[in-house]
Amino acid sequence: MNGAGVVWVFALVFLICADITGRTLFGRPLQAVPEIVALSLIACVFLQLAFAATMGRLTRADILLGYLKQRHPVTALSFERLFSIIGATILLTMAAGAWPDFWRALQTHEFVGVEGIYTLPITPIKLIVVIGSVVAACGFIAQLHSESTPAWSHSSAWIRVLLLVAVIILGIATAWNAEPTDRTIGVLAIAAVLSFIASGMPISISLLSVGFIGLALLKRNFSIATDTLSLAAQGTISEYVFATVPLFVLMGLFVNVSEIGSDSFKVAQRIFGRVRGGLGVATVAANAVFAAITGISIASAAIFSKIAVPEMVNRGYTAKFAVGLTAGSSVLGMLIPPSLLLIIYGVIAEVSIGALFVAAIIPGIILASAFAIGVLLMAWLWPNFVGKPQTQFLEKEIDGRWNSLLAILPIGILVVLVLGGIYGGVFTPTEAGAAGTFAAMCVALLKRRLTWPVLWDVIREAGQITVTILFLIISASTFSRMLALTGLPEEMAAYLATLGFGLAGFLAGYLLLLILLGMVLDSTSILFILLPLALPVVGELGGNLVWFGIVTVIGVEIGLMTPPLGLSVYVIKSSLDDTEISLGTIFAGAFPFVIITFVIAVLLMMFPTLSLLLL
Repeated sequence: MNGAGVVWVFALVFLICADITGRTLFGRPLQAVPEIVALSLIACVFLQLAFAATMGRLTRADILLGYLKQRHPVTALSFERLFSIIGATILLTMAAGAWPDFWRALQTHEFVGVEGIYTLPITPIKLIVVIGSVVAACGFIAQLHSESTPAWSHSSAWIRVLLLVAVIILGIATAWNAEPTDRTIGVLAIAAVLSFIASGMPISISLLSVGFIGLALLKRNFSIATDTLSLAAQGTISEYVFATVPLFVLMGLFVNVSEIGSDSFKVAQRIFGRVRGGLGVATVAANAVFAAITGISIASAAIFSKIAVPEMVNRGYTAKFAVGLTAGSSVLGMLIPPSLLLIIYGVIAEVSIGALFVAAIIPGIILASAFAIGVLLMAWLWPNFVGKPQTQFLEKEIDGRWNSLLAILPIGILVVLVLGGIYGGVFTPTEAGAAGTFAAMCVALLKRRLTWPVLWDVIREAGQITVTILFLIISASTFSRMLALTGLPEEMAAYLATLGFGLAGFLAGYLLLLILLGMVLDSTSILFILLPLALPVVGELGGNLVWFGIVTVIGVEIGLMTPPLGLSVYVIKSSLDDTEISLGTIFAGAFPFVIITFVIAVLLMMFPTLSLLLL
């Protein structure tokens, strides 16, 4: 199932590119491409869901769970089994809700499209949702048995699991009999989600489960809640725009394989290498260029930790500064368009992704420039932190202007193709993702970096990242629907408006909350948890949602560099494979860049025109 889903995702690239070619060169676009892509996304997610669940790819905050595994392994095992039971239960419930839809579609020959022009049967897609949910539930059930702990722990853990299940059922029954108000249900739901996430439950399962129970309590009917699960599974991501997620992920992975990041660093090294602190500036510049063709900060962190860190250390920079700068500059990938985080924000907030990309250009340049200036100032004023860098060229540099031009040519082509296509009105963001993916794949082929095994690894990894994000979107949609029915977001917006703090006061608290959540959660999960609550408040206070998206992304970026989670820091640590560089060293090195990012976030909050200047 996973292999079929992976290949299906990859095939969408060629389908969309064929549509672009037919429309542009021959004036004959392919029929039904948006509908085919939208239905394909549903199928791809549920084909790959079981594999993602079994392999532990569903996003989770495992800080507490990691601690328990070291100190209290039986308790940790109890939590793991509880999460598996909840995951299996909610997915079987989703399958139960989707089965009647499938049966009805089968009997009525349901389709999408226009009769006489094109029709697409949707029965196979509905069947895949049912089968995918059941198989994923079986995957969770298979995880209930663990051979990694002593036999006595199994029985002890099961007793604790049964107690935890009893507590949860008792809590639901108490709430059902108490008939709380809608607002109380909303508050309890938020508290429950945060508790489940903190304890280590996969975030998508937390949102899905609490959303389901909340809907049942609100409507006093579990059948309605089950139907809502089915609607969320089949309708949330069935839009053409959601294809931007797998397409830009694929493009970033192909760019990674083609070693464009290495080439951009070498060219930047040639330009800035003779300046004191220049290699640090080169790292920032290369990260900015790499961000303009990938949109994934984690890819930047992984690549430049292997390219830039050893080079800087060899030049005389301290290891702390080298890894800190790499962690700091890698977050540019989440701001400089095309940014995957901006795409997700645009989908949640229902804001134009193209407008977000345009709005992010100037803030991206400002943040990259601030990093570069900070590096130069630290090189002169803080030598104990930066080190005593040498300025002579090394053998790894690219010699000659012609070779430098050849090295950056693929970068320029991809930037012009993707960003130029979007800004010039040639492509939609989805089409730009497909065209960029195809071009990046061609670059990797021309550079002889793409073999069959590498290609399979790339598309399989893209598929797993895609299912993680899109299933999280489905789960967040269920939770958001429940939260909207409670009326809590609107009440919060109205209440905050009466306090007199205004938009500035709200943003101050919001930025602090982004940073705090960033310490324990990944960026995507933060957006899904906070935005349903924050967006109504911003609208009530008169804020621009495009500008608010830029502020949100920069605030989330800070969390990528802050302990204890600091995802970019963990990626750098795992990529370096150097026992002498600890996580503490990387966090300490990244701290000055956390401060710089925070200052830029405050600057953009104070002057919204910096984000809206090009719109």
